[in-house]
Amino acid sequence: MADAIHDIEIRDLYKIFGPNGADYVADVKAGMTKDELKARHDHVLGLDDINLTIPAGQIQVVMGLSGSGKSTLIRHINRLIDPTAGKVIFDGDDIVQMSQNELREFRRRKTAMVFQKFALFPHRTVLENTVYGLSVRGISAKEAEERGRRWISRVGLDGFEGSYPNQLSGGMQQRVGLARALTNDAEILLMDEAFSALDPLIRTDMQSVLLDLQQELRKTIVFITHDLDEALRLGDQIAILRDGKIIQKGTGEEIVLRPADDYISSFVRDVRRGNVISVRQVMRKGQHAETPVSLPNSTLLEEAARAMTDAGTNRANVLDENGQQQGVITLSKTVAEMIAPDESDDQEPEALSA
Repeated sequence: MADAIHDIEIRDLYKIFGPNGADYVADVKAGMTKDELKARHDHVLGLDDINLTIPAGQIQVVMGLSGSGKSTLIRHINRLIDPTAGKVIFDGDDIVQMSQNELREFRRRKTAMVFQKFALFPHRTVLENTVYGLSVRGISAKEAEERGRRWISRVGLDGFEGSYPNQLSGGMQQRVGLARALTNDAEILLMDEAFSALDPLIRTDMQSVLLDLQQELRKTIVFITHDLDEALRLGDQIAILRDGKIIQKGTGEEIVLRPADDYISSFVRDVRRGNVISVRQVMRKGQHAETPVSLPNSTLLEEAARAMTDAGTNRANVLDENGQQQGVITLSKTVAEMIAPDESDDQEPEALSA
């Protein structure tokens, strides 16, 4: 793994597709919409004033519907697309200003990409696909094979090293893509709709594989998806795009609890809140209860409700990261928040303090 990890800072980023895109940045900054730009100048607004800090060692999900700009954004991080204006800063360097040689080295050593369509070489075996990036970098065949076999095993493909892509299922092919990215030991992992082509059960399985690996590796992952459930499961942070603009960014809890507008509200309306919101968001701070149940403040509401029900109690103490008393959650409050947001802040009718 890399010795140090760094945030990615995206600042004032614009992308206007067309031969004279730079001529219209000022118009967009002045308020020209995507539709107006297309109608008046026959140019397409891809990204509109993107400002985003992608935290090192975390999973940043970028989501939105088709045409929102999410895939355009991820391709600016390794400059597969050149911006019309703006900066992408990593480890003190602006990727936008890199020379072709610097960019080539950055792509080879700092980033790896996992695609929706797998992008495997059909004439290469699983092992040969996995070590391809190392071969390009001039790593010895022995070291490349050792590293490749290790990551093939880690993604659950032991015994398939000599198989070809057409002998594998879609889920297995995507595991090869993930192994190839991890074998390169890149600090930044870019995943563009990586699981979208998979069947639902295989997709859930791949999400679990990624989360398990991330617990150990702490890569900086940018994950593109159009699926809110996937975004909420994977994302430490989520940014939601519409027409090239970030409409809201924050944790999954923040977005579900406080949608920025009607557009976001329509996204989160059918979310299973109990699988997203933690007890820290709805507990009564500073209180204590006589109860056999104590829960970490990161416990999700559905887990909290189950724990209290199993224990035959209607309340639980909430503990902070150091195991210290932080507050109390009641079963009635938990169930109410799982169903719909509670507009009031009324106290429970029964006393909570011991």
